[in-house]
Amino acid sequence: MKTIDDLATEGVAGKRVFVRADLNVPLDGTTITDDGRIRAVAPTIAKLAGLGAKVIVASHLGRPKGAPDPAFSLAAAAERLGEILGQNVAFATDTVGDSARAVTVDLADGQVAVLENLRFNAGETSKDDAERGAFADQLAELADLYVGDGFGAVHRKHASVFDLPKRLPHAAGDLIATEVGVLKKLTDDVQRPYVVVLGGAKVSDKLAVIDNLLKKADRILVGGGMAYTFLAAKGHEVGISLLQKDQIPVCLEYLAEAEKRGVEFVLPVDVLVSADFPDLKTKAPATFDVVASDAIPADKEGLDIGPKTRELYAAKLADAGTVFWNGPMGVFEHPDYANGTKAVAQGLLDSAAFTVVGGGDSAAAVRLLGFDENAFGHISTGGGASLEYLEGKTLPGLAALED
Repeated sequence: MKTIDDLATEGVAGKRVFVRADLNVPLDGTTITDDGRIRAVAPTIAKLAGLGAKVIVASHLGRPKGAPDPAFSLAAAAERLGEILGQNVAFATDTVGDSARAVTVDLADGQVAVLENLRFNAGETSKDDAERGAFADQLAELADLYVGDGFGAVHRKHASVFDLPKRLPHAAGDLIATEVGVLKKLTDDVQRPYVVVLGGAKVSDKLAVIDNLLKKADRILVGGGMAYTFLAAKGHEVGISLLQKDQIPVCLEYLAEAEKRGVEFVLPVDVLVSADFPDLKTKAPATFDVVASDAIPADKEGLDIGPKTRELYAAKLADAGTVFWNGPMGVFEHPDYANGTKAVAQGLLDSAAFTVVGGGDSAAAVRLLGFDENAFGHISTGGGASLEYLEGKTLPGLAALED
């Protein structure tokens, strides 16, 4: 897999370099609430601009339905990128139309432009190879070279991720190189004990990674909404908590497999429960009880791990050599239900382990809760991509860069 340094040796000055970034940031209207992904890719863009390239940045944002939708515009992301880079960033109001052609033609050496949301074109996400290829052909006309640096999208077989690098000389950006290097430490060069912390809403989202990690991890700590399906599998009442009944048989299999392999599979021993879901906009104080995880009332919902579980999980992290964390422990967006997620984050920091925060909500939680990002070994920009890599899957975006 070529790198930007390889491209620099061959010469990029004066060339149009298409950078597939991941600017898929959360928005409140037109206000970016977490710019972590923009800051993560900015060094690659700055590096190429510093080498004299004409940098064309492209990304998706959200899930528009193959047509322009102002709610998913990348205009705010382009503005924020310019602030981070300390230079004016041009913005094309389409992807391959008149505006994109005009903006990219007018770029001077060292200048940067951002195209509008790639998913405004149905060809970006099409499952039809010909339709995706046609869109990739149009994108290829805008550039001379391709740099893949949108790690959060490399598990997608999309036109700008998979098809476009086949049409242009290509290389991996510095962010992707870093992400892959870190993930290899979680698969090929693990310092033990290897502790995995999994949270989030649905156990079904994590089944494949659990299956693979049972062969590699020493301990798996489970929290968040997915924990209640495991608790139900053990025969416990979970009230109105998130529950995937159809996944109970699989959870039972994994619990048995963990015991067979000698993997500690740790579930919450107490939880915060309430009959009312918290107001995440006003963040009004919530009313809740702390109960044992095998004594959840039938009319209440688990919304965070309890204080005894926080202590237990901190102890299980204390002697770790490697930690991978993906998914919050509760409804961290509300201060009354953020303490479980805080405890896990602090447990990572207190440990001497190599720590990896696996993107998505976990990365957002680290920033929202005020932790120093630089104190962790690595914070991934791609939750889904990280999980699929750890599942052992071939990621289309990485495979395309290796050709």
